[in-house]
Amino acid sequence: MSLMSLLKQHPLIAAVKDNQSLQLALESDCQVISVLYGNICTITGIVQQIKKANKYALVHVDLLEGTSNKEIVINFLKLVTQADGVISTKAPMVKAARAQGFFAIHRLFIVDSISYHNIDKQIAQSNPDCIEILPGCMPKVMKWVTEKIDLPVIAGGLVCDAEDANNALNAGALAISTTNTGVWQLAKYLP
Repeated sequence: MSLMSLLKQHPLIAAVKDNQSLQLALESDCQVISVLYGNICTITGIVQQIKKANKYALVHVDLLEGTSNKEIVINFLKLVTQADGVISTKAPMVKAARAQGFFAIHRLFIVDSISYHNIDKQIAQSNPDCIEILPGCMPKVMKWVTEKIDLPVIAGGLVCDAEDANNALNAGALAISTTNTGVWQLAKYLP
């Protein structure tokens, strides 16, 4: 099953920031796990645990310690992990991830009208499979973004409860990404 199809059926992504949250995510009903921690020595083992649990692994390459901000880190991930996707705030990294066959997610922070109006420029440079908008708890802005672009959108950051998750999905988000383990419990009830 493609990651896009899986997210349509299971729109809750468990974002993990340490080994403790990884264990909770592995036990959860979430089918996709976003890795927001690790280093070049531990990332292979982290991804192996996710794959062993028959879940999809997304690696936020910007948060991976011991790597540079150069595209060679994408080659490294391809060689030493079985990750399904890569997340980055940097257009060249997203573009390189897609070229290597990863599901490529461009993470964008929408903090003002300038960042909102730059979405098209960012997407043109990165050519992602989808984008992740932060913070994800702004349904009005989420609706503007989903109407503006022709790519799937993930709502991430500050999705604190069922109301935030439902508002983002109702505003057009394909999926929700959150570190809030309480929200992960909603996985069996969404969509």
